[in-house]
Amino acid sequence: MATLALSVAGQFAGGLVGGPLGAMAGRALGALAGSAIDSALFGGDTEQATLSTNPFALQGSSQGGAIPKIYGWNRVAGNVIWATNLERQTTQTSGAKGVSKANDDVVEEEFLANFAIGLCEGEVGLLGRIWADGRLLETSEITYRFYKGSSDQAVDPLIELKQGADNVPAFRGLCYLVFEGLPLKQFGNRIPNINVEICRIVGDLEPAIKAITIIPGATEFGYDPETRVRILSPGKTIGENTNLLGQTSDWTISIDQLQALCPNLEHVALVVSWFGDDLRCSTCKIQPRVENATKTVSGTNWIVSGNTRAQAPVVTQYQGGPAYGGTPSDASVLSAIADLKSRGIKVTLYPFVLMDIAESNSLSDPYSGNIGQSAYPWRGRITSDPAPGIVGSPDQSAAMNAQVNSFVGNAAPANFVAASNTINYSGALDWGYQRMILHYAHLAKLAGGVDSILIGSELRGLTWLRNSATGFPFVDKLIDLAADVRSIVGVGTNIFYGADWSEYSGYQPPDAPGDKLFHLDPLWASSNIDAIGIDNYMPISDGRGTGDEPDESIADHPHQLDYLQANIAGGEGYDWYYASQADRMAAIRTPINDGPDNEPWIWRFKDITSWWSNPHHNRVGGVRDPSPTAWVPQSKPIWMSELGCGAVDKGPNTPNVFGDPKSVENALPYFSDGTADALAQRQFLRAHHHWWQAGSPGYDPLNNPASNVYAGQMLDPDRIYVWTWDARPNPAFPNRIDVWSDGKNYQTGHWLTGRLGTLAGDELLSGIAKDFGVTFANVNVAPPQIYGAQINNVTSLRR
Repeated sequence: MATLALSVAGQFAGGLVGGPLGAMAGRALGALAGSAIDSALFGGDTEQATLSTNPFALQGSSQGGAIPKIYGWNRVAGNVIWATNLERQTTQTSGAKGVSKANDDVVEEEFLANFAIGLCEGEVGLLGRIWADGRLLETSEITYRFYKGSSDQAVDPLIELKQGADNVPAFRGLCYLVFEGLPLKQFGNRIPNINVEICRIVGDLEPAIKAITIIPGATEFGYDPETRVRILSPGKTIGENTNLLGQTSDWTISIDQLQALCPNLEHVALVVSWFGDDLRCSTCKIQPRVENATKTVSGTNWIVSGNTRAQAPVVTQYQGGPAYGGTPSDASVLSAIADLKSRGIKVTLYPFVLMDIAESNSLSDPYSGNIGQSAYPWRGRITSDPAPGIVGSPDQSAAMNAQVNSFVGNAAPANFVAASNTINYSGALDWGYQRMILHYAHLAKLAGGVDSILIGSELRGLTWLRNSATGFPFVDKLIDLAADVRSIVGVGTNIFYGADWSEYSGYQPPDAPGDKLFHLDPLWASSNIDAIGIDNYMPISDGRGTGDEPDESIADHPHQLDYLQANIAGGEGYDWYYASQADRMAAIRTPINDGPDNEPWIWRFKDITSWWSNPHHNRVGGVRDPSPTAWVPQSKPIWMSELGCGAVDKGPNTPNVFGDPKSVENALPYFSDGTADALAQRQFLRAHHHWWQAGSPGYDPLNNPASNVYAGQMLDPDRIYVWTWDARPNPAFPNRIDVWSDGKNYQTGHWLTGRLGTLAGDELLSGIAKDFGVTFANVNVAPPQIYGAQINNVTSLRR
């Protein structure tokens, strides 16, 4: 049988040490990949693949060697394919005073090297880090050129200059690296051993990603493409936003990585956060904050909405450090927008609310009346005081208007004036929600415009508040806010609201389970709203891991792609629901039905197609209103303003939960053992992109019908904003816990940073099959996720 020399990059846990390439596999993973490939290619019994478990190979200069094939992330040494004689460079410096004349001049000698290293077969997607003699090379200080191995790559100019025109090939189809005049003094005046981190995109997820969100949202200068230096004391500085390579900003490295890994990326939603300080909407202030009051950064100042660092509140402390980073400075946001535009990326500006409520606070809890609100909660929990259902709540009364008005505030479009790299506010003191949104609308205008802007997201605790049986005052305020934003940004910018997946389709009052109010329909119907935003964290699996699986008849294992796809418009929230937690534990499923009105889709939060295609009739007192709401069927496209899943065991069971020990929201998915599972995350995202995007495996036009009102599909497949990519580059994030405390949450979190470019087993096998002209009838996916594989030599595919 075939003998494939594989070097397989390991499971995610290893990647925490040094990024994807720190995760070089041991024998177990190598054997798994090797035997799986042999079985898929040839069937029957196989000989064990020859494995290389040492990622730190030495470069060579041999002739006639096999050119490696790589899949996913790899660290390779390559082979020297061209070099000139070393070039001697001398420098002369004056000696110190008082030294004899013979020593007045000091001559220093250094050699420079010109050489090229062949790495692997092309075409690859991304050059990562470069090491020389095991030390990370600061590439901003040297001259080098990287060739991806495309079929049309040009001849290297240095090689052509040295060898003469028409005397050198372009090495098309070969990925290689050229160093020009590399100083060798630090390497003992010899060519160092070069190791290179490269990624070849083989999987189907990366090309499918057209839109993504960028966080952290709370980073004072992390979005600045220009390198910044923090002044610690006179003569002592530290890099503020250069945590991977000292001469290149974190932003630049991260966005370079993102574009290389997602070659079809069109849209980026840039998250910018202000902070709420109370779950009671009547007393909650929404403000920009800083991580400390005394930071000094050379060449720039932190200013947001006209507020300086000295004027801004400081974020709360958690375990001896800031609970969050600070709000991005206005100047850094403007620079980030300009940089994204220069790259050909359309920008969606995403104002975001983080709740900065420390533990052991003295605030009254609107949900209980007790002293002490939950620590660092989700923004969707902002509500009235008391909350609906609690004695004394203003719910369904005119008194609710005053509380909502207090939260929104009185800031008006005319209160904002553009200044140099910021927007100043000239109105009365007001930290209402409206000030944040209008500020960013003006900042978008100052940036020369953006493609889209959100006016909020997941504020369901507010959109569900009522001033009468069917009146929703915060929804009315969002409609007014959309009109104000339109007056600032104009018709060339799309405006939308990102509703939570439990919010977009309507409100079912807890005290009236037979009622259904399409409370957001006036907003969706507004002429100033261009799309229906849904933050999609709907469950698409029900795995237990107990051996007694309720879905065992339709799924062999929880990573099975067709099973996950079928549950996008099926399973929980579509066919059935769990009436209680006890029912969930016992797998007692209640079918979703409707009475004589025969509209079961109104109770199905997953039935996006029916919701979008039909007129909506409120149910009040269980009675269907004969008159429809303002929603016009098929009138506007749906955008997934967020789509994400944690990289955790059973993640698709409950994609909306995340691990964060400081937050009351800290949780695991149903039935999860809490271990990291990057494959679960990848399969969740693959399932959705296959379901919604034409031309994908398993796609059916009925999944995403065309509109009869506008030219386009129900869900715009180019507007699936995947959650999330981090502006802090991997592997600095998550490894630099000393800089970013939330790196501890990465292992099971929603981040795609450090995970894109990896492979599910079927993607690896399909990639190898394509290279060798072999096809598979069927490939099952099984853990673990593979970070990379390398075929170093192939003697024969059969013998």
